[in-house]
Amino acid sequence: MSAFRLDGRTALITGPVRGIGLAIARLFAGAGARLVLADVDAAACNALAEALGGISIPTDVGDAAAIERLAEQAEARTGGIDILVCNAGIAGQASPMHAVDEAERERLYAINLLHPLRLTGKIAPAMAARGRGSIVLLSSIAGLRGNAMLGHYGMTKAALAQLARNLAVEWGPSGVRANAIAPGLIETDWAGAILSSPERAARRSGVIPSRRAGTPDEVAATALYLASDAGGFTTGQTIIVDGGTLISDGN
Repeated sequence: MSAFRLDGRTALITGPVRGIGLAIARLFAGAGARLVLADVDAAACNALAEALGGISIPTDVGDAAAIERLAEQAEARTGGIDILVCNAGIAGQASPMHAVDEAERERLYAINLLHPLRLTGKIAPAMAARGRGSIVLLSSIAGLRGNAMLGHYGMTKAALAQLARNLAVEWGPSGVRANAIAPGLIETDWAGAILSSPERAARRSGVIPSRRAGTPDEVAATALYLASDAGGFTTGQTIIVDGGTLISDGN
């Protein structure tokens, strides 16, 4: 359907070299978007950009100055960003919140929360000046429920849902939409510790109504909807992609 096409649009994607970010990059390229890819893994970022015909700007999104350079270079080299996908993130130290190392905590917040806050602050005004834009933030169902060992991670992801709402209200009158996606258990490297064990995988899948983990492509399809004209009247929302995990009582 033409509503899901991205022809003539430029998409900036952070964290695109693996998992959900890679699926989004490939799907957007297939939908006609011109890509600007930003990842801390410079070699992988360069290789992916070459494969998909995009632009590579290797970036440590946890560094404020690097974010500023990324925004400036992306705008200058493309003439304007139409779609921004803030996907880069880390799980951080698995530990009770009070026991997390301070440096680790600050790094987690810099990458997961400050990177989208800083980057949208640079890109959204330019989108508004052109009268159109879509921002997609990768949140998580960890931001919608408690977790004894990944509390700080969950806090950053909860904040992204609120950031999407704030951006939608602030920039909506100028034609800019903002939404978040909250994935559940997805077949990525992050979920490897669970899915690599048949027993753990069966236990986790058993409490998901869909009885399986999701795929990166399924999350990417949601991102495409939000980025394209198909999602033109959707803004300020957090779309949950979890196979029904949050609506189940676990039985």
